[in-house]
Amino acid sequence: MAFTLATWNINSVRLREALVARLLADTAPDILCLQECKSPVEKIPTEGFAALGYPHMVARGQKGYNGVAILSKLPLEDMGDIDFAGLGHARHVAARLENGVVIHNCYVPAGGDVPDRAVNDKFGQKLDYMAHLRDHFRDSRPARTILVGDLNIAPREDDVWNHRQLLKIVSHTPIEVAHFGDAMEAGGWVDVTRADIPEGLLYSWWSYRSPDWDAADKGRRLDHVWASSDIAAAAHSSRILREVRGWEQPSDHAPVFASFDL
Repeated sequence: MAFTLATWNINSVRLREALVARLLADTAPDILCLQECKSPVEKIPTEGFAALGYPHMVARGQKGYNGVAILSKLPLEDMGDIDFAGLGHARHVAARLENGVVIHNCYVPAGGDVPDRAVNDKFGQKLDYMAHLRDHFRDSRPARTILVGDLNIAPREDDVWNHRQLLKIVSHTPIEVAHFGDAMEAGGWVDVTRADIPEGLLYSWWSYRSPDWDAADKGRRLDHVWASSDIAAAAHSSRILREVRGWEQPSDHAPVFASFDL
């Protein structure tokens, strides 16, 4: 079975319902994983998405914060959620396709502004989330599994606009990058995007603070697609739709795509 999957931090699914609909209409991925939906599940605007050919959804939500959803043309079985780091947040949901492939949709805490858990609880929560993710998939080794989402870490030097300047900035600090690498190694995960696009600067997020994000181009690759090692070779055609960041009233993230032949 061949399918295309996309992941996108939408920064409010109700506020940006039209942008989700535009992406679905223009690019037609089989599966779209959304993060930061900021909506209770029952208030996600599913009717419009269903009318575009996406009648299936599994989601976890809460009012005003966090939230994850998987929209699909293909039937989905809800596989539950994991409360990584015990935060009580809607930051994970999993679903299984009819071919047995399991998709994990994750939204890792951003971590605040100060990269020191002693003075910034949010940074500690981020590290704890990644440590729990590491331990979970070390103990339950993934097979025929894809993990996607806003992991809020740019791990490589060419995943940020300036490696040296961002070494003390949350999302690219050495301790975050180490946690990211440990989680990947523990689960035997493959970074699908970088397997397809191994070299060069690559970003999926540009700050709202920049008056001209496109010209400044001070981006970071915070959004990821991982595959378990048994199916990683079936992935191809990875891309980041940078132009979506320039749509009217956009999210500060751009969607990341990958296709699989399974």
